[in-house]
Amino acid sequence: MFTEKDIDHIHNKGISLDAVNAQIKRLKHGMTHSHLLSAATIGRGINAYNPQETEDLIALYNTHKEGLHILKFVPASGAATRMFKFLFKFINTFEPSKDSIEKYIENQGDDLIKVFISQLEVFPFYDDVISKLKTTVPHYENLEDAEKYYQFVKIMLSEDGLNYSFYPKGLLPFHKYDSHYITAFQEHLFEASLYASSKGTANLHFTVSEKHHSYFLEELKAIQANLEIKTGVSFDVSFSYQKEATETLALTKDKKVYRKEDDSILFRPGGHGALLQNLNDLDSDLIFIKNIDNIVVAEKNVECSYYKKLLAGALLKAQQQVFAYLRQIDSDTVDDADVTAMAYFLRKQLNVYVDDNFGSFSHEAKLKYVKEKLNRPIRACGMVKNEGEPGGGPFWVKAENGDISLQIVEFAQIDFSKKRQQSIVYKATHFNPTDLVCGVKNYKGEPFNLLDYVDPEAAFITMKTQNGVDIQALELPGLWNGSMAYWNSIFVEVPVETFNPVKTVNDLLKPVHQA
Repeated sequence: MFTEKDIDHIHNKGISLDAVNAQIKRLKHGMTHSHLLSAATIGRGINAYNPQETEDLIALYNTHKEGLHILKFVPASGAATRMFKFLFKFINTFEPSKDSIEKYIENQGDDLIKVFISQLEVFPFYDDVISKLKTTVPHYENLEDAEKYYQFVKIMLSEDGLNYSFYPKGLLPFHKYDSHYITAFQEHLFEASLYASSKGTANLHFTVSEKHHSYFLEELKAIQANLEIKTGVSFDVSFSYQKEATETLALTKDKKVYRKEDDSILFRPGGHGALLQNLNDLDSDLIFIKNIDNIVVAEKNVECSYYKKLLAGALLKAQQQVFAYLRQIDSDTVDDADVTAMAYFLRKQLNVYVDDNFGSFSHEAKLKYVKEKLNRPIRACGMVKNEGEPGGGPFWVKAENGDISLQIVEFAQIDFSKKRQQSIVYKATHFNPTDLVCGVKNYKGEPFNLLDYVDPEAAFITMKTQNGVDIQALELPGLWNGSMAYWNSIFVEVPVETFNPVKTVNDLLKPVHQA
């Protein structure tokens, strides 16, 4: 039962009471796991193009991109705290007056700190931290090594130091060039100039947290003019926040709504699936999506950009045929042979399940059926060979109504207690590195309402701790998982070199992050 105060709280967030009750029902009933039929593989759900096909698709994109409004969409709201998890542990447990670094590493089995201190000078932020240390720590240069390392990490992370853990990944020193560093935010602007610009302008949209927005604006003001001179491209950059209306509540172990100390309902961010509403607000023909931490140094960006164009070309080629078919249906000039060709295209090019009884439908029913299947948002997703990296995988999935579709499925959506499902996962050859291009307008140039193509059953339920209390938290269907469940999908193999996330600070030591 909700009090009047609860109801006001719920409505002030822009959430309906029906939606809140639906969240409670979903949490009580538990997650709906995906029913995997098989892993998508080369030739069966994943396209692998030869060099000539690749060049042709890139040429197609280059030919048409000047007539399109193109945008790069970058989720960038997450704080960098997780990057420094092992460093927080270090400053909380290491006592430089009592232990040596070697003894700490041996006792903790902490190879991450070993790597970190052994290559300290390679990090892009090294000079800034040392400069700060020399002004704040007396006689820093005369300290023992153990104390130096401790003070280095403390200055990096503490509020009265550089406070790196407060900032989002996008605004941290990411790459060092000669005597200066640049942020992931700046690298994304540069990368956009290589493949996501048209008519001399690169449009970018970053989803950020409200507390960091002003810092992004300051960074943009500092770098934009010089970057536009360097690239010959103008940058139109916009920002948005996750909407309060996408927040979700949580339940305690005894299935009661979790409340804060003031007895108000705790609402939490709904995960990256909440960003579907931000994406839905944008008005572009093509939208590239890429995470803020998946970015490389400038000279490596040229190769990565090559494969972004490949994805866009694959999408445009399919989209052109889709639009041609839909216009033909509207013109009322479709015969039986035409509708059969459309059904074949759906199966073979868009990986769409076509009803087994399709052949027995009337002509009018066939037309209605293929039009509904064709007239949907479309995405082309990069797929990388599985080498042990985390990420959702491409699978053929069967829905409760019997429909079969090609989906990106996160491990959390899979019931590993079932041996058959487990076996399918272990046979997977590729994973999704969150690298996709989206066509979000129909053949008439009208934007789709992306909220109409979500599978609400694909929501995530995770166990969290809030003030020492175990809670069940609800996350909305993932942005490129359940939120795009009813899109048409093209999966394309791309090299592993296109996937370079920074999950821990030590990932910045990898060659792709070294200029």
